[in-house]
Amino acid sequence: MKLFETIVKHGEHEEVVICHNKEVGLKAIIAVHNTALGPALGGTRMWNYASDEDALIDVLRLSKGMTYKAAASGLNLGGGKAVIIGDPKTQKNEALFRAFGQYVQSLNGRYITAEDVGTSVKDMEYVYAETRWVTGISKSLGGSGDPSPFTAHGVYMGIKASVKEKHQTDSLKGMRIAVQGLGNVGFHLIEELSREGAVITVSDIDVDKCKKVEKQFSVKVVEPNDIMSTDCEVFAPCALGAIINDQSLPKLKAKIAFYKAYQLNYDEKITEDALFSFAKLSYELDFSPYNDAVKAFTKYLKEYPQSPRKEECYNFLINVY
Repeated sequence: MKLFETIVKHGEHEEVVICHNKEVGLKAIIAVHNTALGPALGGTRMWNYASDEDALIDVLRLSKGMTYKAAASGLNLGGGKAVIIGDPKTQKNEALFRAFGQYVQSLNGRYITAEDVGTSVKDMEYVYAETRWVTGISKSLGGSGDPSPFTAHGVYMGIKASVKEKHQTDSLKGMRIAVQGLGNVGFHLIEELSREGAVITVSDIDVDKCKKVEKQFSVKVVEPNDIMSTDCEVFAPCALGAIINDQSLPKLKAKIAFYKAYQLNYDEKITEDALFSFAKLSYELDFSPYNDAVKAFTKYLKEYPQSPRKEECYNFLINVY
């Protein structure tokens, strides 16, 4: 691994801190992407990464994303993130998080941490014992508590906004929604979707979490490898990031994801692929394909008259009529 080339490739970060304490088993990385608007804010993820390189790439990618999230939200904050390499089920202890807290403190407020995948309010309270630059601690200590319900509500409102734009209604009753990942955010999201009467399909690599959700809510559980290919209107990834890529995209069957990708119009190839995929899924999944499918295929032929998919589009239209 070429360290500096990797950092430049994933965002030209201001600072990357390697945290190591052999006595307590701490191996962690803190990445500060950009502090132009204020101190870098971002949670601490604990995950059993396959390699140190995977951990580095993840923290670089996540911290860069936090910069844009903070800026888009109008916050006087920058973007940062941390990852602790280890199994959150078996390797957590107070000493580990307190040692990590000492590294956060050493940054003198340039980085503010919180919970993320694999960490909890209790873990952040251990960090708080060493530094005040942590949020998401319990209300009894002056904090805001677990942030995951608020994150889930943001996802929920984003789903409603997308559905309203596509279907002219924000009701999720009967809407097919696939949720990947049943951690704190995924669980709270399912609570809100269930109250609206959505038809929910879920998956997680943790079998116990699947059983818990299946027992408490009316959901269909599928294998982790099958969730992206589930027929649905909305796909909500609530596990690790970067799961929609060139390899996984052909499996995705969420119409709204392709519709929104087409509207973004920032990459010509993605825009073209998204419109075709939306048209094809509208044909395959809709009870009556005469509306969205015909409009989408017609639009595709008009915008991309030289496309190699031209004949395939005409075949779909012939079958509809």
